[in-house]
Amino acid sequence: MTHSTIVRSAVLTVTTALAAAALAVPAEAQHRTYAGTLPAVTPRAETPVLHDGDEGGNADADDPAIWRNAAAPGRSLVIATAKEGGLRVYDLDARPVQSVAAPPAAGEEDAPGRFNNVDLVHGLRLSSGKADLAVTSDRGHDRLRFYRIDRDRAGGPLTDVTAPAAPPVFSQGQAEINDQRTAYGLATWTDPTTGKSFALVSRRERTSIALLELLPATDGKVTYRKLRTLDLPSSFRLPDGTSWSPCGEPGELPQVEGMVVDPANGMLYAGQEDIGVWRMRADLTGTPKLIDKVREYGVPGAYDEETEECTPGTDPGFGGTKISADVEGLTLLTESDGDGYILASSQGDNTFAAYDRELEDANEYEGGFRVTAANDTLDGSEECDGAAVLNAPLGSQYPNGLLVVQDGHDAPGDSDRDSTNFKFVDLEKVMDALDD
Repeated sequence: MTHSTIVRSAVLTVTTALAAAALAVPAEAQHRTYAGTLPAVTPRAETPVLHDGDEGGNADADDPAIWRNAAAPGRSLVIATAKEGGLRVYDLDARPVQSVAAPPAAGEEDAPGRFNNVDLVHGLRLSSGKADLAVTSDRGHDRLRFYRIDRDRAGGPLTDVTAPAAPPVFSQGQAEINDQRTAYGLATWTDPTTGKSFALVSRRERTSIALLELLPATDGKVTYRKLRTLDLPSSFRLPDGTSWSPCGEPGELPQVEGMVVDPANGMLYAGQEDIGVWRMRADLTGTPKLIDKVREYGVPGAYDEETEECTPGTDPGFGGTKISADVEGLTLLTESDGDGYILASSQGDNTFAAYDRELEDANEYEGGFRVTAANDTLDGSEECDGAAVLNAPLGSQYPNGLLVVQDGHDAPGDSDRDSTNFKFVDLEKVMDALDD
């Protein structure tokens, strides 16, 4: 597939009903049993805990990316978002290297900066020369922000190179930005045919995904322009002929967060949290295909305004069998022979699912695993938001590559405060688990 022709902005709305056959759904107890039968891997290290509160600077671990230092792989970095806490940079021992604050609110009554997801672009041509960049979605300002990576720069490896005139991704003005239906999930992609780099950005509480072309600006800065937007469905026709939408707060639509692009074939994989995993062209043309559904797909629910929670009804049995809502962090595990996996965080049962990356194998499910405690002080991963994997040597610490996963409930942690961090897992353990 080629992407050499990128047309001007257009909006593609997907309204066709899903035609995939219904998958049998085991009972709730069987869900837990299935998750418990998956192989377990343990982390080697974890980052310092973050606390989402005033005393902790409203820092909440969310999404990681792994930057490989080609000249000295053992000095590679993990760059991660901490929401209102900005960005954190860690070395391969999971020790902090740099903390970058999110930008302040535009005005006293406006939303502050809030970094949701992060991804990397390698060798982007800027007015000051080529550079590797960390790109993050700033949900607070509805913008992308860009940070040049210079491993040995005094003061820390990240330097903000965002063009001051970088526009909002979805909003028309500050009032819309303050509503926070803004830039949320993020995946970057460089087209091997044209050499152009892009970001795919999802919208909070909406089904939209936008394609942005990344562009050099003056003085070594980076900006972008929107090319087109695609809207995934929010309502689905079930095999029994009824229509279903997942339960949520009034006005909310089923959003996308976790996304990753396979550069070998130009396919974007996107996790619609309450629906499942979609595959579509990364240039957002053509029709998306739902490759797997969450177990809760088709389950009716009633929203309670007092508790702000949904009470599920009877399961009609139209969901999948391998992942539970929310489906969250997606990442691409490549292998030298062209094989590999799309890894997805199944947040509802604290597992990770692996799908074959090859289209001729229809992205079939290949297995899964759990990240569990290594000892009394190094716990596993629960309710994982974001994940990143790199199958390349990273010095003596990770000669077989690295998987980094967010942990939504660090233990032992602090019982009085939300505690989150990131776990570092030797990739060899993951490969062995998937080969079982």
